[in-house]
Amino acid sequence: MPRYLFSFISLFAAVLVLMLGNGLFGSFLSLRMVAEGFSEQTIGLVMGGFYVGLVSGSFFCQRLIQRVGHVRAFTVYAAINTVAVMLQALHVGPFWWGALRVVSGVAMTGIYMVVESWLNECASPQTRGRVFSVYMALTFLGMGGGQFLLNFSDIRGQDLFLIVAVLFTLCLVPVAGTRTVHPELPESAHFNLGKLFRLAPLGMLGCLSAGLANGSFYTLGPVFSHQMGFPVSGVAWYMGITILSGLLLQWPVGGLSDRFNRRLVLGGLSLMVCLISLAIVAAGESSLPLLLGLTAAYGGIAFTIYPVSVALAHDGLERGDIVPVSAALILSFGVGAGIGPVAASSLMAAFGPIGMYLFIAGCSGLFGAGALLYRPRRPTPFEEQVPYVPVPRTSPVITALDPRVEPAEEDDLTQKA
Repeated sequence: MPRYLFSFISLFAAVLVLMLGNGLFGSFLSLRMVAEGFSEQTIGLVMGGFYVGLVSGSFFCQRLIQRVGHVRAFTVYAAINTVAVMLQALHVGPFWWGALRVVSGVAMTGIYMVVESWLNECASPQTRGRVFSVYMALTFLGMGGGQFLLNFSDIRGQDLFLIVAVLFTLCLVPVAGTRTVHPELPESAHFNLGKLFRLAPLGMLGCLSAGLANGSFYTLGPVFSHQMGFPVSGVAWYMGITILSGLLLQWPVGGLSDRFNRRLVLGGLSLMVCLISLAIVAAGESSLPLLLGLTAAYGGIAFTIYPVSVALAHDGLERGDIVPVSAALILSFGVGAGIGPVAASSLMAAFGPIGMYLFIAGCSGLFGAGALLYRPRRPTPFEEQVPYVPVPRTSPVITALDPRVEPAEEDDLTQKA
């Protein structure tokens, strides 16, 4: 490991443990609600609450961080996250669980803000790109690896609640035990959503489309695979392979988007997601190996839609628009991720488990066709396209860590909300 990465070991360890717990909990909770007899629409509403909290927290979580510092704020948000998990173990009910999912979403936003602003402060201009890449990779690895922890116990018992709570508590250890540098939190970007949509309409719609599809998959993917007759181990493989495939294809797809017209690449990727989703629908109750192959292709493409959309939105922007546009893109993704599970669950109730992929195919197909047909007023010359960066969907603070934003520019670009 390069020497400069050793200074981030504690944060990287915290991220990996946190995302293991987060990945496990999302899939476990969906499966538990199936076992409890909740309807598809109820599961979509309850699980969509997490994204409501994720978006809401981005507007106020930074206040606590600025008031008490990063280590104490991380402790507060991690403790709230753990308590929310334990409270869900005490009582089973859709309203109770839905409210606690919102709380978890807010707490996760606060945690993301602490980690990302800390990484941004400590990374030098020469190393921030590599630090950013490691952070993104650990996020995917944790989310994907957490799926396989489903095999540790019966989903109808309390053990998996305890495992998640232990992981959320353990992520405190490396952060609380490190020597803090008390980093500065980047100020919130103030933006006019209508104005920014006019600046980057296709990028914002791409992020919305990615939120609709990815939010639906994360929430209802375990329900889909369970209703297709997979055992819990099969559900773990289904979810884990999808997420890890999304990590593996980030750089190949990024190279493609850097070499060709990015609008056409984005439209082509979206249509590929549509076609793969329809192939999964056509496969029906096929063998697990066939669906694992299809979902690997799905994850590899679907999880690149968001970063390609972000890169497209950055093409041709003025320096002063980069940070507010980035914050608006994360908001667009969060809105889509909150709506997607509710809409997809309604189709699942009407058409069975394949309804989720029908919804994803419809959203991706419409956006892909629109992207190919769209003609921007001022096309960005190919040589002026910004580099592709595999961006995780976390908090607005991630913008400051993005290698495309020069550290020297941040003070000029960011305005107080």
